[in-house]
Formats: sequence, structure tokens, C-alpha cells
Amino acid sequence: MSSQNYDVIVIGGGAVGENVADRTVQGGLRTVVVESDLIGGECSYWACMPSKALLRSGAALAAARRVPGAAEAVTGTVDVRATLKQRDAIASNWKDDGQAKWLESAGIGLVRGHARLTGVREVTVTGDDGTVTVLTATHAVIVSTGSAALLPDVDGLKEIEPWTSRDATSAQHIPTRLAVIGGGVVAAEMATAYTSLGSVVTVIARSALLGGQEPFAGELVTAALRENGVTVLVGPSATKVRRQTDGSITLTLDDGSTVDTDTVLVAIGRTPQTHDLGLNIVGLDAGDWLAVDDTLLVQGDSPALAGEWLYAAGDVNHRALLTHQGKYQARAAGDAIVTRAVGKPVDDAPWGAHVATADHAAVPQVTFTDPEVASVGLTAAGAVKAGHRVRILDYDLANLGGSAVLAVGYVGKARAIVDLDREVLLGVTFVGQDVAELLHSATIAVVGEVPISRLWHAVPSYPTLSEVWLRLLEAYGRPGFTAEEKQ
Repeated sequence: MSSQNYDVIVIGGGAVGENVADRTVQGGLRTVVVESDLIGGECSYWACMPSKALLRSGAALAAARRVPGAAEAVTGTVDVRATLKQRDAIASNWKDDGQAKWLESAGIGLVRGHARLTGVREVTVTGDDGTVTVLTATHAVIVSTGSAALLPDVDGLKEIEPWTSRDATSAQHIPTRLAVIGGGVVAAEMATAYTSLGSVVTVIARSALLGGQEPFAGELVTAALRENGVTVLVGPSATKVRRQTDGSITLTLDDGSTVDTDTVLVAIGRTPQTHDLGLNIVGLDAGDWLAVDDTLLVQGDSPALAGEWLYAAGDVNHRALLTHQGKYQARAAGDAIVTRAVGKPVDDAPWGAHVATADHAAVPQVTFTDPEVASVGLTAAGAVKAGHRVRILDYDLANLGGSAVLAVGYVGKARAIVDLDREVLLGVTFVGQDVAELLHSATIAVVGEVPISRLWHAVPSYPTLSEVWLRLLEAYGRPGFTAEEKQ
């Protein structure tokens, strides 16, 4: 057993942990990262990056087929072997040498192994070879262990060893038939990817796809999946799963129907990776999500949490399960740790330097289906539920000059939610080909609370999809009218 002391200990070396460590090191604090798997985490090897590599080939091919001249030049289908090779390269062939070198170059320490809290500001790490290292922190410990796929309690499901998102994004073969249980982002994206790669895909979703988005988003994605040959079953749930003697799998649904497939992907949600973290030390239960304040300090009644030393950033706090949002939290937490370490006051007012205010009502997200779904802020239903007096602005993206250039038969829709009392945007959703690149403009408008009157002076280029901003403003009306007159 050995002992080491640092100013800051980061448990979890994914994108979130790396960003926390980078901020604290830049602030002059000696920092170490503890990781039991690959440095770079889920996003680099099993989520954001490899999934988008699997999706990109099909999306590019579909886009080419919507443009006369390019369509005539396309004579084949997606090259599966080349797509998987590109995916492997983007995932660094599941080796973290480059990430480990970056930690070293940034002056961040690294201890490999499983970490458990064993005291206040104390973490004990057990390596794969049984080596035990006790780390103590002068200032802070940050948990950034992320989340894992949630498996439902369905008769026979575990026995057939279903895929989770990790398996789907790292697979080295494409199943002839794939059944996807779930209707969220992972389910929709992997259904899109695998149908483009040649699988016969069936989606089994208890409720409409992309349920957290504006309803039209799920409707347009569902229609596109069905048009591309995907069977989308909305309503039924699997009650029994059995592997047959020929190796195939049969799912029995609660409506009495069955689905025959070769591989099952479960994508129904996530669970926090806190099951063996030693949370009892701070009076919390194993397997819990970690509640935090806006500076990412873990909240609880235990005296062990006194002293502002335990933080949690990323999926593990259940605020916004998105890599970019976790990195945003990491920057806020890292800067708050440094500020507290030097005895300066923390700027914890909304939108302050040391808080993750955007987590509450300004979270941007892209679902890389075809069509893409890009959204930020509140949905119409969410805005009304929050008590805002709103006006909903809708526009058919097919009417834009930019969409006509992009694709024949362009299908898409935009929606903006206006707070009538302040005349600012509360949320924006775009659905359509290539709308992901529109999202940051909407994010700036929502976060910056840019007045509608000022947005009129942000002139969109023509002919681009950005022209949608002008069309949404025209739907609202020129400045100078009262909110009541605009209704």
C-alpha cells in the first residue's frame, strides 16, 4: 500500500473528468485522475464519437441521393467494412495512449484502478493487479464516473446477453436483424445507423419516439425510419425473451405479438455508476444519482459533507446526460474549486462564473437521426408548465431557399417558443437535414436572452437554412406591437 497527497482528486477519466482536472491544474492545484477503464471515457469510445461515425456514412449517402447530379453518381450502398474501419479509427481502436499522453502533458497525475471513498477527502484505489493506493485531497474530490445502460427486468432478457449502447457502437459485425427496445436518442440513432448498414430493424417503444422533444420531432423521425424500412412499434413492451435452437431470438410483447430477431439492443435509459463508490462514507446510498447545487457540490445531510469538498459533474448528477453539458459543469466545478481553495468568494449567482445555470432551461442537444433533431431550452409544453405566457412560432423548412438547394423534397420544421412578457426566446427546435449547425445560434439567443427586437438586426445569409430566423421573426411580427396585439 502506498499513499499520495494531491490538492484535487478526480474520480473518472472521461471527458468530464479531464475537463475538471484541466481547470484545476490551470488554477495551480495539483490534481490526479483515477480511472478504471480507458482515459477519455464513454464519449470517446462507446458513445458520441463512434456512434456518429456509424451514422455519418448513411447520412452522407442519403443527402447525396436528394441532390440531382449527385444522385445519378451514386451507384451503391454504404460500404460496411469501410464504415466500421473509420469508426474504429475515430475510437482510437479502443486504446487510450493518446489520452494518457495528454494528461501527462497537461501536468495531470494518473492512477489506474477502481476508486472508493474511504474517508473525508480520502480515496482508496485498487489496481487490476491488487495494488492499493490511498489518495488524500487537500481541497476537493470530484466524482465524474458517468452512467451505464439500464436493463429492464424482462423474463429471459439477461440470458440472451443483449446489446447495450456500448455493444452497438463497437460492434464488428452487422446483424441481419436487430430489435431495439426503447424510443429515446440512442434507440433512434442506432435504428438509423443499423438500417443504413443493412440490418432489418424493429424498434419497440412504449411511447412515441424522442418523447422529451417537441412531438413533431418524434413524428418526423418515426416517419423517416418507416420510409427507410424500419418497423416501429409504438405502445407494446417486451414481456419475455427466448433464444431459439437455431440461435435466433424471439421477443414476446404484451399485446400478444412476437418479434423474431438475431440481436437485441436495449436502450431504455441510464443508471449512475455509483454502486461501488463508497457513498456510505458521506451518508448516501450506493447506486444513487448524486444531487448537487449549481457549483456542483454534492448535497446531503451527513456531517462528512461539511467543508465544501465533494463535487459531482457529468451524468452522475443526473442534471443533463450529455457530454457537452458535463464538460460545461466540469469547467464551472473546476473554477469553483480553485476559487474556494484560494479563499476568494464564489460567483454563484445565476449565470455566474462558477455555476452551471444553463443546465436548468438552456440545454442544447442534437439527435443525429435522418432528419436531425436539434433543440435548446424549453419545449412548448415545458414552457407552459413552468408558468410562462408564450407564443409558439412554427415554420416549414421546406419553404426556404436554402433547403431547396440542399435537397429535393426537403422535409423539416422549426419551432420557436417566445416569452410574451419579456419578448425573448425560451426554446427552439429544428428538425431536418443539416439543422445541427443551426443550433448554436439558437443557444446564444436563448442563453443571452436576446430581445426579439434585436434579433431583427441579425440578418441571415441567403440562401441558407439560417433564413429560418427571418421567417420565424416575420411570423411573430415587427417590433413596436404589444404582446397582446401579436397573439
